[in-house]
Amino acid sequence: MMESSAILLTFTLWVYVAGMAGALLFQRAERLANAIGFGLAALGGACGVVFSVSSLAAGQGMTITPVTLWSGPIPGVRFVVEADALSCFFVLVVSLVGLAISVFSLGYARTYYGRKNVGVMAGVFNALLLVTTLVFIAGNLWMFLIAWELMALLAYGMVSFEHEDRETRQAGVLYFIMSHLDAACVLLGFLVLAQAAGGFSFASFRSIGANLSPQQRDIAFVLFVLGFGIKAGIVPLHIWLPVAHPVAPSNISALMSGVLIKTGIYGLVRVCFEFLGPPLMWWGASLLAVGTVSAVLGVLYALMEHDLKRLLAYHSIENIGIILMGLGASLMFLHTGHAVLASLALIAGLYHTINHATFKALLFLGAGAVLHATHTRNMEEMGGLAKRMRWTALFFLVGAVAISALPPLNGFVSEWLTYQSLLHGFGTTTSLVRLMFPLGGAMLALTGALAAACFVKAFGITFLAQPRSDHARDAHEASLPMLVGQGILTAACVFLGLFPTVFLKLLDPITLQLTGHQLSQQLTMANGLVLSGVAAQGGTVSTLGIMLMFGCLLPVPLALWAVFARKARTRIAPTWDCGQRGLTPHMEYTATGFSKPLRMIFKALFRPRREVQREYDFSPYFATTLRFESHMEEVFLTRIYRPVNYGLLRLSRRLRALQAGSLQAYLIYIFVTLVALLLFAL
Repeated sequence: MMESSAILLTFTLWVYVAGMAGALLFQRAERLANAIGFGLAALGGACGVVFSVSSLAAGQGMTITPVTLWSGPIPGVRFVVEADALSCFFVLVVSLVGLAISVFSLGYARTYYGRKNVGVMAGVFNALLLVTTLVFIAGNLWMFLIAWELMALLAYGMVSFEHEDRETRQAGVLYFIMSHLDAACVLLGFLVLAQAAGGFSFASFRSIGANLSPQQRDIAFVLFVLGFGIKAGIVPLHIWLPVAHPVAPSNISALMSGVLIKTGIYGLVRVCFEFLGPPLMWWGASLLAVGTVSAVLGVLYALMEHDLKRLLAYHSIENIGIILMGLGASLMFLHTGHAVLASLALIAGLYHTINHATFKALLFLGAGAVLHATHTRNMEEMGGLAKRMRWTALFFLVGAVAISALPPLNGFVSEWLTYQSLLHGFGTTTSLVRLMFPLGGAMLALTGALAAACFVKAFGITFLAQPRSDHARDAHEASLPMLVGQGILTAACVFLGLFPTVFLKLLDPITLQLTGHQLSQQLTMANGLVLSGVAAQGGTVSTLGIMLMFGCLLPVPLALWAVFARKARTRIAPTWDCGQRGLTPHMEYTATGFSKPLRMIFKALFRPRREVQREYDFSPYFATTLRFESHMEEVFLTRIYRPVNYGLLRLSRRLRALQAGSLQAYLIYIFVTLVALLLFAL
């Protein structure tokens, strides 16, 4: 690292340490702890953004300079940090999202005054930002695994922050178990590499990929996909994500969905593109297939949800799937020798990584503001919030448009790049595996359409029509810091959508490091106004042009109004109510009714079960009350994880017989174990 960049990165880390220490030191003065903890976290995030943007813009990440952070008392154990292009990109992700969430938390944490320890929340929040940054800049196995484990433990503490609730405790335990399963798989994968490299530094891992045996490479790949896949939340390893994210405080939910699950993406990119050597075709095909399934199933399950935060959690699974589609296609292109297309697919995956971080964190912060105002996550009890929370509704709408991949916002750009890479992939090979590219493109189109439908439901049911409960009727706008935090992410979504050619230049050092090519010039036309595909027959699009076109067309209706309707008489009347005595919240479209057509189409997947109870007064034709309940089956939970859980419980009950309390039996166990180890050593 250059000296100035190293100083800025070091300063960023120490700011997080100061924020953690200050929040814990003044935890009894909750207002001071809130200001110090989240204020310093915002400062650290701002410094991290400056460091990462300046490093990528200067192309500094093309050279790797390890720096020993600390040498432990054990010989050979050193904690090393390094910042290459890939590290700088992910530091940008955690810093940008951390900055916005920190500002939001200055207002959001006030809701816990007198109820929970705000100093602990702020301290752990700073610690999470610190260790997540260390994950991205770790230079050897020791540093990476220590930061990885600390990140899991701190996130578990935040998931269980409101531990008085039984649902929260269960979610925390599930997250704890899955986090340690992913840590075990990641550790085993790295041990395979360390055995071949004869060391634990990432520099040694980069040099041994081509020398690994085919069996070692395949085993390591499977272990890394399992480990990093659990952290990312891919199907079918996703079961913790829709359980843990909703119960955590909303600022922590935004951090987990926007940043923490991206550590799994970082790990996959690091090991698949650098450590394991030239990729095999089945590696990329597997990631593409898993990504496609995760994207489609994630959005389908989100459509059925009425819990706003749980809906957003399922959309994290969907978007992780879209990212994996780009990474999988990139590995397939590298195998077939199409480095330019590999760079395009890699850019698509990385661009969607930062896009998802921004708009998903924005949506979770909006959901947190709604939860703070209405005290419920159930969309069926909301409604009419656009009149009471105007700014929050606007910010949530921007996030909904972005995640639905509608132009001109950022989600559209990264999905368009993913389409380009998939459509060009059909001609890269003659084997039947090429059919995966158009199939993946078709599934991505289906995912985009379903996501748009889902957020029509999410925004419409939550913010439009009339309030469905007293909580929604009495809702109020979020505080200024909460609005500013949402505004930062809204601005990021707009910038990444309107100026993609500017941001693409920051990705050149990454593609040069991982694929050997830079594509920003090939993807740019008309002095940066138009985004282009790499092939001559590829498409072009200009999100800024779309926005300018809207701006040019806007005066037309204003002129028509000025000419024809300016002097017209305006009459205000009630909304047409079909002859009733006025519209009531009971007449509104519900989330259940909105999603029913899709629930019936995909009933083989959802296995819907409903209960209807009616009560009558005098006539069997006129019901006085109607009670309706609908239940969906989470196939992977009921068909895979619960049977495995029950099997393990039965096995553990039978193994209790081994604990007889007999000293002689325990000595026999030790003797048999020693004999088995000796035989294994021979």
